Amino acid sequence: MSDTIEKLVKTIRSRKGSDIKSSYTALLLSKGNDHCLNKLKEEVAELEDAIKNEKNTVHETADVIYHLLVTLESAGINFDAIITELKKREGISGFEEKRNRQI
Repeated sequence: MSDTIEKLVKTIRSRKGSDIKSSYTALLLSKGNDHCLNKLKEEVAELEDAIKNEKNTVHETADVIYHLLVTLESAGINFDAIITELKKREGISGFEEKRNRQI
């Protein structure tokens, strides 16, 4: 399952600086971080609506994941570092992890 996400991350990275007329991802990235953040917020609102109305949740969730990854790339956030962080949290209670962050 994570192979699909990793492949998508690589595709998004490869589209940075590509022709904005032939790549929606390149277009989003060319508009900058604020635009990507706003698009992500819009997609999250659509997912919220889909969940409340029990309609199109899979489609809207895929949109949120895609736009999250585009936003991370736009902000220069390394996806591998996020995976490393998640792996560090494996087997740790969410309560404990949160307490550890506050120290």
